[in-house]
Amino acid sequence: MMTGAGLVLEGGGMRGIYTAGVLEYFMEQELYFPYVIGVSAGACFGASYLSRQKGRNRKVNIDYITHPNYLSFQNFLKHRQLFGMDFLFDEMPKRIVPFDFDMFYRGSEEFVVATTDCHTGLPHYFNRADYGKDLLTIIRASSSLPFIAPIVEYNGKALLDGGIVDSIPIKKAESDGNKKNVVILTKEGSYIKKKSNIRWLLNRSYRKYPKLIEAVLTRYEMYNETVAYIEKQEKNGSAFVIRPSNNLKVGRIERNPKKLEHLYSLGMQDARREFARLKSWLQD
Repeated sequence: MMTGAGLVLEGGGMRGIYTAGVLEYFMEQELYFPYVIGVSAGACFGASYLSRQKGRNRKVNIDYITHPNYLSFQNFLKHRQLFGMDFLFDEMPKRIVPFDFDMFYRGSEEFVVATTDCHTGLPHYFNRADYGKDLLTIIRASSSLPFIAPIVEYNGKALLDGGIVDSIPIKKAESDGNKKNVVILTKEGSYIKKKSNIRWLLNRSYRKYPKLIEAVLTRYEMYNETVAYIEKQEKNGSAFVIRPSNNLKVGRIERNPKKLEHLYSLGMQDARREFARLKSWLQD
């Protein structure tokens, strides 16, 4: 079933495995959206969803989570990156758990990836026409968290995690013409992002990018305002939100396979429970 609504995918590091569970259920039901926009982990999971690879997100992010090249302090000591970015965005999709590039590029869906431009401190969005065959580079940029992954240079731009400046890009989906959007969130409804006092650390690491520093410091305001906006859109019927029905205490850099499996299963369960209501909403 193809629908006319957009699909908006939040990031959240390993908490994004919830999104993978929701998308797995969508694939089982053959529900696909003509427009998908993802940030960070949401972009990673969205790509495998659009390549129609059932089970791939689970295999990559649960079966391999204990691999030392995936996520480890050994990575950080060796390469100054907590997640093994070469492992995740080169070895994994090209050799270990191959990504179906042919199927992805044959698809008719628009797939937009949100990144942060370090020079401007503003979001920079890439669609199919922009990234062409460089999909993995752009998803890598969108997933490169400050401090624990290096800046990605692409076409003269210095890029980092899209969640810094647009954690849940519903407004971009709307500005691209989607009057109705399904939004998959990775945090429970009571979550409020708090202010962080890390200016000294940002100044030390990113002094060349003052606008990036300000974006990181005001991220909590942007995030909370976006969640409030989504709740407003949900009430007026232009957004349909799926979010974790339980708080399973899974962290952004979670390495416990059992915890990740439970969150993945929760995503599938929540999608299954909401599916009849979702279908009705899509048909309105």
